[in-house]
Amino acid sequence: MMRPVSARRTVRLGALAATLAAGLLTAGLAVPAAAQELPASDRLWIQAPGEQSLPLGADLPGRPLDIGLYHDNDDFTVTDGRLSVDISGLAGVAEVYWPSNCTPSGTTALCTVDEVPVLGDAYSPQVQLLVNAADGAATGAQGRITYAAVATGGPDGTVEAPHDSSTDVTVGSGPDLSVGGLAPVKGAQPGDVLTMPFTVTNRGGQRSEGLRAVITTTYGLKLPDTYAECVNGTTTGGDDVPMFTATCDFDQAVEPGGTFTLPRPLRVALADHAYRERVEVSVRPGNGATDLAEEDNYAAAGVQATNTADFEARGARVEGAAGETVTARLAFRNNGPAWIGNLGSGDSVAAVDLTVPEGVTVTSAPAGCEPRTLSGGFHPNPVGAPRYSCEMPIWTLPDTERAFPFELRIDRVVPDATGRVVLTTGGANPVTFPFDPQPANNTDRLVVNATPAS
Repeated sequence: MMRPVSARRTVRLGALAATLAAGLLTAGLAVPAAAQELPASDRLWIQAPGEQSLPLGADLPGRPLDIGLYHDNDDFTVTDGRLSVDISGLAGVAEVYWPSNCTPSGTTALCTVDEVPVLGDAYSPQVQLLVNAADGAATGAQGRITYAAVATGGPDGTVEAPHDSSTDVTVGSGPDLSVGGLAPVKGAQPGDVLTMPFTVTNRGGQRSEGLRAVITTTYGLKLPDTYAECVNGTTTGGDDVPMFTATCDFDQAVEPGGTFTLPRPLRVALADHAYRERVEVSVRPGNGATDLAEEDNYAAAGVQATNTADFEARGARVEGAAGETVTARLAFRNNGPAWIGNLGSGDSVAAVDLTVPEGVTVTSAPAGCEPRTLSGGFHPNPVGAPRYSCEMPIWTLPDTERAFPFELRIDRVVPDATGRVVLTTGGANPVTFPFDPQPANNTDRLVVNATPAS
């Protein structure tokens, strides 16, 4: 099978609420000894789109088709990747133009990848084909490209990809809008106003009768300009990531090969709480037309501002007699000035990690607080654990606080029984957040039955 690309967890702003906790709960858990003793393994994978649309009548270079190899285990080095591409299934449907690292022979080609990477943030496809609809191809014509790959490395000296990787190619007729030119910005300052132009190109064979553009920015950005064609809206509060959206309907037709730009270049203003921001643009043809290839209808660019956010852990002091149950309200606070949103990774901004004091038992933990062993490993019971990790959402606004009330049964009175409350990234060890100017207040205490001098 063709494995999906899941290690890149960048998500669109409009869909962030569904990704708040995916894959996070096992972070930092200890690996059982039995699992550590299993033989090392590695797998080779082919990354390629499952489908590709080709426009009829487009007077443009071939449609890019990006293909790549990657492997799983970064304990191994994998080299000499050999990707076999078979285009015999495209006869009468499409033509392929080969890049320099591919050697064609009839309807197949052998493409080389000197070093096969592990999939991650720095990964990029190594082979780019250019594909055009064949002369005389009809609308609806379909074909298939198939792939196979082997490489040198892994525990056995050779790794081979599964044999069912393919791309289905369909010839279509209509507009095909593509967003480009949106560039990232680094080193901006709160208060700056930046120009972030973009263009929309019609790569299809028919004109687009107008278009709809949706411009979305994160909480630390504002749009100082308005357009008569746009309806503006904001989302704040609840589980939705705070953001700004402009939905714009333009009447201007975009001919095949032609481009569209906004009446005035897009500008964004950085608020005082800006930190790691993002601008997104998505488009679709007007008059209800279907875009031939929607995968390039969207673009995003990061805007990095120089700013800080003071994260603070807040502990508690509680008292009670043996046999009593008391409530300890721990808390996380962002003292600002910046908001923090992990919109690229989808990770929680922080976790409140509690080491339970001596002489007490947790009888009720807040929702979202995972029980742990004292060393940070998996604990099977939701109550009575010696340690808990409470994850925050993927964003936090400035000057906001989130409480975590724990119910504690006092089994025996231990004067000055003290547990540690520390902010972490969800793992077993505390960290210093790179944006935090005061890391000392990332740690506090939970004290049970403090003596007057403590």
